[in-house]
Amino acid sequence: STLLASSAASDVYKRQIQDNSNSMEENSMNVLEQIYAKAKENPQKVAFPEASNEKMMQAAYETGKEGYIIPVLVGEAEKLKELAEERGYDPSVFSFVDIHDETYTNDVIRRYVELPDTIFKEKAIGRRMQDPLYYAMAMQKVGDADVTFAGIDNTTGDVLLAGQMIIGMKPGISTISSIGLADIPGYEGSEGSLLAVGDSAVCTNPDAEQLASIAISACDTVQELLGWEPRCAMVCYSTLGSGQGELIDKVTEALKIANELRPELAIDGEFQLDAAIVPAVAEKKVKRESKVAGKANILIWPDLNVGNTAVKLIQQFGHANAYGPMLQGFNSIVCDCSRGAPVSEIKGNVVISAVRAAESKKRV
Repeated sequence: STLLASSAASDVYKRQIQDNSNSMEENSMNVLEQIYAKAKENPQKVAFPEASNEKMMQAAYETGKEGYIIPVLVGEAEKLKELAEERGYDPSVFSFVDIHDETYTNDVIRRYVELPDTIFKEKAIGRRMQDPLYYAMAMQKVGDADVTFAGIDNTTGDVLLAGQMIIGMKPGISTISSIGLADIPGYEGSEGSLLAVGDSAVCTNPDAEQLASIAISACDTVQELLGWEPRCAMVCYSTLGSGQGELIDKVTEALKIANELRPELAIDGEFQLDAAIVPAVAEKKVKRESKVAGKANILIWPDLNVGNTAVKLIQQFGHANAYGPMLQGFNSIVCDCSRGAPVSEIKGNVVISAVRAAESKKRV
């Protein structure tokens, strides 16, 4: 799998970061604890269209019981209730939505087709809502859920396609992408040991327009989740013209597009990785003013080959914990988890998704 490995669960968050200094440990742990605190302050409705799956139901139950979310199980309600009781879960923790409830289904369809930016007519959306994944996303589109969380039974392609068709994409964004958060022992960057990186999971070989979209989306995601002021570096094997080639041309064109679309964001490049994050190197290589050089807190890879390899290097040799992937580019929050994800990972990503949803509402 190319998906960024995640261990973002409350129990994992609270363990000691391997070989990390006390000061950096406190910094990163504080950020992660803040995410959980934010979730508890403003629990969001998270729709689970794969609720019959044992791991998914357990994650939904535990995050709901602990007060981080309001879990909404979407499917055949009576069967889901029976499964919950069989597994020892208090059904009162959940809200149940029956996809065969004609009254509610027709209400969702009516509200969906009245929206100005939807692509399906009544019959077309009705047929798709026979699938719990599409049903959950239709609920989210009309405001009855804040997040759709899937990926255990559905493929990444299934989730992305449903999200693009039902939730839709943000204006000005041309591609769905992902961002991850790396917690790197021994790294002393502008945000302590934390560094946001993307895309390491979804977009294989983005063109310049898509790469610009990834950078813009990454800035928005970091602001929503962590409250950082984004400093986003477009990285490749050249710093400000030190190299030549088609790949560099793509990165510089992406930078131009991103700056034109969102001039208020600090997105800069093209930088080699060390020029992006090491102040001493930036001082030597970047002979102009830059809000990003030497102090980037977001790195945007030129393609998935670089992104996937870089993340694995950070994990294997830097002993980093990596959290994500967090899908970005949709009109509202959709989460796809790995089909092999343990419950602890699912719980962490559920909480992250809920916080992103709550914060994104504030920016509307």
